[in-house]
Amino acid sequence: MAETTATTTATAEKIGHRTEKIGLVTSTKMDKTIVVSVEMRKAHPKYKRIVKSNKKFYAHDEQNSARVGDVVRIRETRPLSKLKRWSLEEIIRRSSLSSLPDEKPVATEKA
Repeated sequence: MAETTATTTATAEKIGHRTEKIGLVTSTKMDKTIVVSVEMRKAHPKYKRIVKSNKKFYAHDEQNSARVGDVVRIRETRPLSKLKRWSLEEIIRRSSLSSLPDEKPVATEKA
């Protein structure tokens, strides 16, 4: 009996595993949504040279805490909208740009 419980627990952990990715926040213009760009490096099948490719993921950010330039960890989740299938897990490194106050451009009238 103990063996069957251990095997079912192990399979439950495999099924419950969610993919995590680390990437750079590229946009925070939507409410509770961030766009994270993840760089993937892969060897070319024929030439064996490392090729970099970027992919954008839409992630749910409940507190709107992430800023552009932050390095974040996102976790796969159930579909939350048409494009959102990821949620913000943690902010690994804050951007130096996010520490600056938001500056709004001043509208000047032309004479």
